[in-house]
Amino acid sequence: MNTPLLLDTCAAIWIAEDQPIAQAADDLMARAIGAGQAVYVSPITGWELGLLVSRGRMNLLMSPQRWFERLLQAPGIRLAELSPDVLIASSFLPGTPPRDPADRIFAATAREYGYQIVTRDRLLLSYAELGHIEAVAC
Repeated sequence: MNTPLLLDTCAAIWIAEDQPIAQAADDLMARAIGAGQAVYVSPITGWELGLLVSRGRMNLLMSPQRWFERLLQAPGIRLAELSPDVLIASSFLPGTPPRDPADRIFAATAREYGYQIVTRDRLLLSYAELGHIEAVAC
């Protein structure tokens, strides 16, 4: 069984908008979905999406709420759990984790549930290189 995948916000946006991603990440997602495994999206992605739209950094043809709902309706995509324990754990990550609160929550979620993060975020990828999380570049 493969490690379950967790899309960070950038990956979720690129994939939902049918933008090209790295072949390794694309292969991992195809294998997971083909094997009936879920690919997870954090509720934090909904929050970040709302911020991007409200700050004019992203334009959508629908509300951010509807966009996020549609993302969750895609085959194989499931909402990741976001418990108070994960939120608290994001404050106590080992090493030198990214400072961005959303990235810390992605890292804590991955550690708690054994997910591999699909991301383009350099800091999350560097954090993974140190062995604190698993990540694949997209």
